[in-house]
Amino acid sequence: MLYRQHVYLLNPPCSATLPINIDSNFGLHPVLLHTTKHINPMSEEYEMGVTTARKTAVGTTAVNSPTRQHSDENRRPSNPAHFAPSIQTSGYYNHEKPTLQDALAQLSPNELEAVPTNTDPVADFDALLASLESEDEEGQSIEDEVPTIGEARAVPSVLLETSPNRGLDDVEVLSRRKRYGWNMMKDENRSHLKTFLMFFVGPIQCVMLLAFVLAAGLQDWIDLGVIAGLLLLNAVVGFIQDYQAGNIVKELKKTLAQKCTVLRNGGILAEVDVPSLVPGDIVYLDEGTIVPADGILITPRAHLQVDQSSVTGESLAVQKKVGEAIYQSSTIKREEGYMMVTATGDSTFVGRSAALVNAAAAGTGHFTQIIRGIGSALLVLVVVTLFVVWVSSFYRSNPIVHILTFTLAITIIGVPVGLPAVITTTMAVGAAFLAEKRAIVQKLSAIESLAGVEILCSDKTGTLTKNKLSLGEPYTVQGVDPSELMLTACLAASRKKRGIDAIDKAFLKAIRLYPGVKDMLINFQVVDFTPFDPVSKKVTALVQSTRGERIICVKGAPPSIMRMVLDAGPLPEETIKQYNEKVTEFARRGFRSLGVARKRAGSPWQLLGIMPCSDPPRHDTAKTIREAIDLGLKIKMLTGDAVGIAKETSRQLGLGENVYNSERLGLGGGGDMPGSAIYDFVEAADGFAEVFPQHKHNVVDILQQRGYLVAMTGDGVNDAPSLKKADTGIAVEGSSDAARSAADIVFLAPGLSAIIDAIKTSRQIFHRMHAYVVYRIALSLHMDIFLGLWIAVLNQSLKIQLVVFIAIFADIATLAIAYDKAPFSRTPVKWNLPKLWGISIVMGLILAGASFICLTTMVLAPTVDGIVRGGIAENFGKMDSILFLEIALSENWLIFITRADGPFWTSWPSWQLMSAVLTVDAVATLFCVFGLLNGGQIEPVRHLVTTARVWVFSFGVFCLMAGVYYLLNDFVAFDRIMHGQWPGKKKHKNETMEDLGTLLRCFVVIWDAEC
Repeated sequence: MLYRQHVYLLNPPCSATLPINIDSNFGLHPVLLHTTKHINPMSEEYEMGVTTARKTAVGTTAVNSPTRQHSDENRRPSNPAHFAPSIQTSGYYNHEKPTLQDALAQLSPNELEAVPTNTDPVADFDALLASLESEDEEGQSIEDEVPTIGEARAVPSVLLETSPNRGLDDVEVLSRRKRYGWNMMKDENRSHLKTFLMFFVGPIQCVMLLAFVLAAGLQDWIDLGVIAGLLLLNAVVGFIQDYQAGNIVKELKKTLAQKCTVLRNGGILAEVDVPSLVPGDIVYLDEGTIVPADGILITPRAHLQVDQSSVTGESLAVQKKVGEAIYQSSTIKREEGYMMVTATGDSTFVGRSAALVNAAAAGTGHFTQIIRGIGSALLVLVVVTLFVVWVSSFYRSNPIVHILTFTLAITIIGVPVGLPAVITTTMAVGAAFLAEKRAIVQKLSAIESLAGVEILCSDKTGTLTKNKLSLGEPYTVQGVDPSELMLTACLAASRKKRGIDAIDKAFLKAIRLYPGVKDMLINFQVVDFTPFDPVSKKVTALVQSTRGERIICVKGAPPSIMRMVLDAGPLPEETIKQYNEKVTEFARRGFRSLGVARKRAGSPWQLLGIMPCSDPPRHDTAKTIREAIDLGLKIKMLTGDAVGIAKETSRQLGLGENVYNSERLGLGGGGDMPGSAIYDFVEAADGFAEVFPQHKHNVVDILQQRGYLVAMTGDGVNDAPSLKKADTGIAVEGSSDAARSAADIVFLAPGLSAIIDAIKTSRQIFHRMHAYVVYRIALSLHMDIFLGLWIAVLNQSLKIQLVVFIAIFADIATLAIAYDKAPFSRTPVKWNLPKLWGISIVMGLILAGASFICLTTMVLAPTVDGIVRGGIAENFGKMDSILFLEIALSENWLIFITRADGPFWTSWPSWQLMSAVLTVDAVATLFCVFGLLNGGQIEPVRHLVTTARVWVFSFGVFCLMAGVYYLLNDFVAFDRIMHGQWPGKKKHKNETMEDLGTLLRCFVVIWDAEC
């Protein structure tokens, strides 16, 4: 039987009422079907399905099925009982489905019936065209965002016994939602209290808690309060930034809600939000519908064509019959029916798959390991310093109180207590900024990995191109006008907006380029329409003109159209030759080709020609790719399109022409090529065509083993493993739920430019973090070395209150680094830890040396009543206050050096950072000028002279550090030395290990296939 949108009742010539019992497993009540018209099995009504079905359910009246080409609203059945089965009393259903050619051959003028027509076909067609045009402005809708996945929950079969006439009522829906939750993959929601307490967890925080206990034991209540304040400050700042970033993401997610049609409350069809579905709901599925949950088809004798490519990776649509499972995120391509929901949210197939992927990827992120490693190294330095202090103190027989006081001072100043808070704040502010650009960062550590991406493996459709087909200049067979070809192609197109595909949409929108076609088009009514069949590779429509003439219109893959025409009769050799040459030419130019043919009643098939179509690149893609190349980023295109199309697109965009068929990758990654050869091959390739998900995974794996940081874009469930495998998984606009869950960053804006823009932003964020880490390591080294040696040599130290204030000032001044106007690197960035530690150590030594110079000039000078009468103080000042000011100024200004990408004067800091640093400097100066830290023993007027000298001395230290930092940062030899390499020494690829790795992958793939 030909495809149609409703089920037709076919019985022998009789009129009867027959009771039908439907399988109780689906929980459906018995229904009665009544035939209302005698049917000749060989008549056109049999072939074209112009038969009505009347259903009589318990307590209901008969309702006619809607006609084929009505609008979505008019053609939607009132409830699933419209799809109840009829009794099969003849063997007609066992016959193979008749073709349109067979139907046309059996046509008889006496048997023709008027085909239902719309009341105003011109207005309806104009409305369709206007709707298609408006889509260009509105853009595509995006599915609801879902970050994380849970476990599956079994649904008792009794809950799946829902009446097909009534559906669930609101009370039952609420009850089931309470039990099974919302139909969404749940966020990993932690309580606010738990989130806040997590900011007290970590090696640095643990040491500060020990310092808190130590201060309490010494009954140093001021320091106790300050330490508690530092811990709370870091936790509060981190929590607030995390909370604000989370709110921005949640607000974006609220705008992404999807709708579905569900039967509830006594048989009422209503549109509801997809998250509100519960197990047992009856959902209406139509062409173009994205399946909102897992379920089973309950419409008897319906044969839905379902695209499961986003779930299973199957390239062909799958036919679903009553009782068979339909998976969430699949797309209905053909027919309509009703589905009973069997699983929602985390319990769906998609949810469980994503949970497995996430579980496999669980663990500590690279960035977290870096920060913990830095914190642990500084803690080791603190322990070494404390050991030196304890040995010297025991040697001098210092009281235990003094020893504990020294321990408290070194612990407070040596441990970078503000490191986690400042880093978290910097990344959270950056994530919020990216969210404003419609890029949702699902893991803060993804910002760091995105900044270091060296190779971006990008899909073509929708990212590099518009995902909107446009038509080229057609080729027509001799004697055929292009308008005839266009008219036939448009007649072989769906006119339902909801079920229309991209190719049909392109043809209908191009009608304006062919004057007169629109006027002719509205004179035809579609009698029967068969959407694209992946087996026959063509679209077929039977149309009838207002004069009663019927025509079969076909468009599809050129070879399929040619075979169909040749099967019906011969064609001139010249026509066949030109046709095939044009197909080759269009493919070489990057066009997809569609052959077009038609058949009139009593006439042979007529080949009309070829219509080329292409998915043009986005207007900004070529420019964006050039910008990406300038940023040191290599882009490799991975597409499912043919090699010819991929090469032409790559050439147009400037990606290169080294695009190969994915078959070159083979099962284990390289076919017959040895490991080292396939590694070189993939590294040099500009892209691959006709790829499947496993090819993407292989490409990412090979590039990672070569030491590259790789980003991968994807949109389907089958892309989830590749997204997790990549260093940065990117879910592009319109991605499936599972792809978004597996990705590190979800983009809600289309195109490559959004990704490149995010990469630049992430590099800015990385620069801020790098600047702060160098600064903070240098500060810890400075104070550990200076205080440790001062205590060990002179058995003296700064007052503990001054040490605490120095620690506070260091953190407060640099919190604003998150808002700094940082430059972005022109090359991929990553943590160069040897160089980072080398520069930090040199900066720390310069700071420690400056403090020792300041201290020594005062130690060697005479003092009277605690007042230094020489040295840098020039007879004006007290040692503790002068050292406090020198340390505060020198340390705070270091951030201006580490934040710059070159000499510090070439890049001015943001007003937030400048204000924070100058405010801290002013407070430190006031402490010194007004004697707030020395009991007011120094006259203010004299103190100003000392303060000016300290400022000048500190500025000299700042200039020295700036020069040294600039030299070391750009000195390649220094970088090599820190890595243990000397100039001229080259790294060699381990080809033996690469060959072994390829062999092992081949073995695993073959073993899996055998199993």
